[in-house]
Amino acid sequence: MEFAEYRKHDAVGLAALVARGEVSPAELLETAIARMQTVNPQVNAVTMDLSEWGRAAVAQGLPVGPLTGVPFLLKDLGAQLAGSPTTAGSALFRDLHATADSALVSLYRQAGLVFFGKTNTPEFGLMPVTEPALFGPSRNPWDLSRTPGGSSGGASAAVAAGIVPAAHASDGGGSIRTPASACGLFGMKPSRGRVSFAPLGEGWGGASIQHAVTRSVRDSAVLLDVACEPQPGDPYYLPRPETPFAEEARREPGKLAIGFTTAALVSEALDPECAAAVRDAARLCESLGHIVDEVTLPGDLAAMQQAAGDIIGASLVATFEAEGERRGRPVEAGEVEPLTWAMHQRGKSVGGGAYIRALATIHAYGRAVAGLFQRYDVLLLSTLGSPAIPVGHLTEDFGQYAQRLFAFMPNTQAFNNTGQPAMTVPLAWSASGLPIGLQFVGRMSEEALLFRLAGQLEQARPWFDRTAPL
Repeated sequence: MEFAEYRKHDAVGLAALVARGEVSPAELLETAIARMQTVNPQVNAVTMDLSEWGRAAVAQGLPVGPLTGVPFLLKDLGAQLAGSPTTAGSALFRDLHATADSALVSLYRQAGLVFFGKTNTPEFGLMPVTEPALFGPSRNPWDLSRTPGGSSGGASAAVAAGIVPAAHASDGGGSIRTPASACGLFGMKPSRGRVSFAPLGEGWGGASIQHAVTRSVRDSAVLLDVACEPQPGDPYYLPRPETPFAEEARREPGKLAIGFTTAALVSEALDPECAAAVRDAARLCESLGHIVDEVTLPGDLAAMQQAAGDIIGASLVATFEAEGERRGRPVEAGEVEPLTWAMHQRGKSVGGGAYIRALATIHAYGRAVAGLFQRYDVLLLSTLGSPAIPVGHLTEDFGQYAQRLFAFMPNTQAFNNTGQPAMTVPLAWSASGLPIGLQFVGRMSEEALLFRLAGQLEQARPWFDRTAPL
């Protein structure tokens, strides 16, 4: 298959071609590999080439599932692929090989996906840009001087560059929505408990969740149908919905009450183009028959931010302690990046009582925000504070790191901590041609409603054929 034909299809479309016998999984895989070889030197999206693994899987015969034969990439964080390392973007773990697939990877296999690589991520997923010392920076296919975002930056760069139509991703503070927004993709962060982390427990106190970045809404819906299988022993979970998300994405959403804000929740203000995009999206929703009001988000944002930082720091301490016990010597400062070590040091000051209080603060924040959703079905706000920032912008001056961090990603972390589903939809572009994502947040467990709205927005303002000029 020629690349031009390959790129015309999303994952569901490619699977349909395979099912009809119009193309073979081997042909799709070779097209994906060829595209990777062509563009990866520019974008540095794929850091682990598993092409031979993919060829072997195809040769052995693939399971019959909803995505049989579709080439797929795993993020190098959170997903365990038997026999391969999951480095988490850190030299600390580059030689640690998984002994078994994680539950999500097993579900992806059963769906017929073909793994042929792993994508770049910042060390331990801590930054909203993808510039690990281990593998170097990923770059945005829309502008190679800009970041694709993070921490699923490699995944998003790979999809935007046309290597795959969809890729595995995860989100602990915005790590699906941030890079999807920066790269002009659709990105759904599911509700807490929707996708199992088995055999591991929760991530970052329940803030982290796995799913995917995609070019189409239906790909995201089908992939979530594949992934939302509760596993024995999950500490909490949402049951599989009675109606598949793939069906929901084809339904009309009805008349929704949508609250919107042009606020930057944890920084001074949005970039003017992002604020204008929110107002434009609000008018679009109103034109589609929805009730749209300007609102103010309730809750103590500063307390939420502080608590989330304490939980992440403490979680990093636990990771380092476990690795120290495994290898028989503690992790030292020079083995990880300076920002990672600084977060680890912060975590060391978080005692047991402080950790429990941080969780209580997060839960109180979730209850406060839930009050808004007694009046509104959906909240609309900018995904990011600005379009994609230059590579190196966050780390060139650590004295300004926090200010620059939250200027770029002021609006995503809140909804990791409430546990609500939130999606970024590529509805706008800057004057310079960079994507601007709009974030829509739903009530807990109401991904179905968001998929219905996303399907409507996709029809009203199509984006699939708007591709990066790489």
